[in-house]
Amino acid sequence: MEKAAELGIELLFLPPYSPNLNLIERLWKFVKKEVLYSKYYDKFENFKEAITNCLEQTETKHKKALDSLLTLKFQTFSETKLVAL
Repeated sequence: MEKAAELGIELLFLPPYSPNLNLIERLWKFVKKEVLYSKYYDKFENFKEAITNCLEQTETKHKKALDSLLTLKFQTFSETKLVAL
């Protein structure tokens, strides 16, 4: 922390579990929505194929949706004050 302060780097501490900040968690949520929600697969092979197809289409069919979902730009708040109710 001393070195960061010396270099003018602001450290932001994250909660131990923050899936919204983990890109793979966001990708998996997208894949589940595309492949699992309201869908039935009679064979495990069909299920695996659906997941594989979805992942293979990340740069084509799903590119626009994933470009906005898998961004590293986050909203930050400075000098937030907590108020007891």
